Amino acid sequence: MRRPLMAGNWKMHKTIAEAVAMVNELKGKIADVKDVDVLICPTFTSLYSLSNEAKGSNIKIGAQNLFWEPKGAFTGEISANMIVDAGCSYVIIGHSERRQYFGETDETVNKKTKAALNAGLIPIVCVGETLNEREMNVTFKVIEKQVRDGIKGLTSDEASKIVIAYEPVWAIGTGKTASPEQAQEVHEFIRKVYSEMYGSISEGTRILYGGSVKPDNVAELMKKTDIDGGLVGGASLEASSFEKLVKFSK
Repeated sequence: MRRPLMAGNWKMHKTIAEAVAMVNELKGKIADVKDVDVLICPTFTSLYSLSNEAKGSNIKIGAQNLFWEPKGAFTGEISANMIVDAGCSYVIIGHSERRQYFGETDETVNKKTKAALNAGLIPIVCVGETLNEREMNVTFKVIEKQVRDGIKGLTSDEASKIVIAYEPVWAIGTGKTASPEQAQEVHEFIRKVYSEMYGSISEGTRILYGGSVKPDNVAELMKKTDIDGGLVGGASLEASSFEKLVKFSK
């Protein structure tokens, strides 16, 4: 049985003070949750403060990106070990916004994934098609390439630690959402590809849905066999709405 993971991707929102206040409020609201893993991924500037704020609670902290080299002359970048040092246990890799605005490729996703694993971080590797690609009926082709090229060359132990997030780019921040059936179809396909790569490990691999997950659609999404949680944007920015996502089954 795969344990659900509800991850909040705060993107470029919240000052340190705002982030600490939000996590402090959220801690009280979800203290009774025992059956779902809860993750917050704030900006780099808030990582250390939130790691301290979340100590002793059921909230984990993750970063939104990293660089694949351990150190060096890479102005503006953050290494995996620096993220671990700030108190993180997860890191998002290959988010569609990183691909769209900052030149992320399947090759760099693969390098970053391996760097994260080497540092003891759990990578949340993002894949997803654009609206144009879906309309051209190449969704599965695009997704398969992203999975195979982005997560290739791992040991069985490493492959067992990966989290995959399916985020249809056309449904991120647009208010559009893939239907539970559309999402399940792609999640099932991702698990099949992962199975071809790493065998039975795929059965324990968590695959999150990341396209406009909200309190009013989370329960239906989570009923699907291969949807194991959410990578949530806007609905994770308020404690009351994120609480509803974490408590989707209640």
